[in-house]
Amino acid sequence: MNEQDFAVGASGLTKTFTLEWTRKKLLALDGLDMQVRRGEVFGLLGPNGSGKSTTMKLILGLIRPTSGMIKVFGEPSGSLASRRQLGFLPENPYFPGFLSAREVLNYYGKLVDLCGKQLRERVEELIELVGLPLAADRALKTYSKGMLQRIGLAQALLHDPDLLLLDEPTAGVDPIGSRQIRDLILALKKRGKTIIFSSHLLEQVQEVSDRVIILHRGKKMQEGTLDELLSVQGQSQFTVSGLTPELQEKVAALLKSEGAELVNVSHPKQKLEDYFIRSVSK
Repeated sequence: MNEQDFAVGASGLTKTFTLEWTRKKLLALDGLDMQVRRGEVFGLLGPNGSGKSTTMKLILGLIRPTSGMIKVFGEPSGSLASRRQLGFLPENPYFPGFLSAREVLNYYGKLVDLCGKQLRERVEELIELVGLPLAADRALKTYSKGMLQRIGLAQALLHDPDLLLLDEPTAGVDPIGSRQIRDLILALKKRGKTIIFSSHLLEQVQEVSDRVIILHRGKKMQEGTLDELLSVQGQSQFTVSGLTPELQEKVAALLKSEGAELVNVSHPKQKLEDYFIRSVSK
């Protein structure tokens, strides 16, 4: 695969910050290699201080790497060409509380050069997409955290970016709002969007991610699909139809001779949370 096949490609990515008072160096990211394929949902996992936010800021071009390389759709991170393809939802998006959702989207739409009929149609499309048509004219100060997150997501989508960066999109959101946001992520994937998001809610990551990367103290600990990471090797489980109680104690080789159909053989899965804690505690 060439670099055009990746939404994000990073090689040897390192970022060091200088602490203001002590002038000591803080290594926030240490030689990260990462490739995010077009059209996938990619999870950034790690405890506080692991380098997740630094990685997102480098993708966005808000900060520059100390060493290494990072590209977005083959363009250098921070370039105009790369930023035009990015949408970003921070953990706590802020909008003036006296404005309505429709007013906020109209305002930000003009900032990305939308106007007239095109702007009106885009705003209505996004309000419908995030499921807030009945609340679109209410002041945002009356919105719940989950509703604000969904309007923040609509704002990030105004210019129809190919890559979305979501920082803790379900943090502090009630279970229903959290489910709505996860459903939105999957709907956007079906539309061909690439999504990178960070989260500490591991069960939710497991529901939507194609691949994940686990960071700890600025280093990559693990990377792969959830099947690759969570399969328990050396064990197998059988899903069988037509199995009578008498056959349960017989070995797999006897199933066919006893008239039971072997429907599926797969590896039992461990929980992502258990895998994550074990990876970073090493």
